[in-house]
Amino acid sequence: MTERLPILLMRINRKKEHLDALRPLSPDLVRRLHSEMRILHTYNSNAIEGNTLTLSETKVVLLEGITIGGKSLVEHLEAANNAQGFDLMVQMATAEKPINHIAVQQLHEAVTRGILDSAGRYRTKNVRITGAVRSPPDWHNVVREMDALFLSITSPDRKVLETAAYLHHQFVEVHPFFDGNDRVARLLINLYLIRHGYPPVIIQTEERQHYYDTLRQADEENYEPFTLFIARAANDAFSHTLTVVGGLDELVPLRELSILSPYSQEYLVLAARKGLLDATKTGGVWYSTKRALQQYYQEHGRM
Repeated sequence: MTERLPILLMRINRKKEHLDALRPLSPDLVRRLHSEMRILHTYNSNAIEGNTLTLSETKVVLLEGITIGGKSLVEHLEAANNAQGFDLMVQMATAEKPINHIAVQQLHEAVTRGILDSAGRYRTKNVRITGAVRSPPDWHNVVREMDALFLSITSPDRKVLETAAYLHHQFVEVHPFFDGNDRVARLLINLYLIRHGYPPVIIQTEERQHYYDTLRQADEENYEPFTLFIARAANDAFSHTLTVVGGLDELVPLRELSILSPYSQEYLVLAARKGLLDATKTGGVWYSTKRALQQYYQEHGRM
């Protein structure tokens, strides 16, 4: 992918304005979106950490309460807990709860309940992270470091997506808990984004290596790649939210979209890979919208 941050931000702002014009969404639509994002977030967030439940198995566990043969109790607990953590995060965002020690510890307790003895409590020992550029701060300094992080994200000069990326990175760098920090970080950025009018983002397990690579670049104070990564996730989140509304914003496979355009499927895939066509890839399939295709034609015509 070769998108540039200014182009992505322009697309995101345009979609946000469109979504804001449609608000308030109907209660049925809100429930549908919440259910879909809850399952997708739970599956992907857990899979990134090594949970072997598939997307369809995660859906069965969450919606039907059925256990999956051959899967461990911990994997089932991780699915139930992460889904409850997502629900709690949305409740916090709706109630405009601040991001503070209480919110962070409540989210950690929800995610690690029944799995960690220290669920919801900051670490009381020092830890080392394999492959990290720097070791997390001494455990005595965790509260002070978290105070500084909470204060920094309230600055009115910070831009939303840059702040979300910074929040995620700094949180995992402080590493306030013995375990479960990454899962909490992915909930925290969504708490922050929803409170600023964005839909929740999904960091897909297929992007795991890129995700960690850009986080490591942020370790060296190069935040742009990780900000771009989060911006791509936000752009996809807006696309998936708007597709439920339908019309010109419904996501369509490029194979089908090519039939309605002067472009071949291969041409559209190439434009999507170059970041010229606003598109999203899910399950190995590229999708875009009629609106995005119109914008592409207006901006680029036929090369």
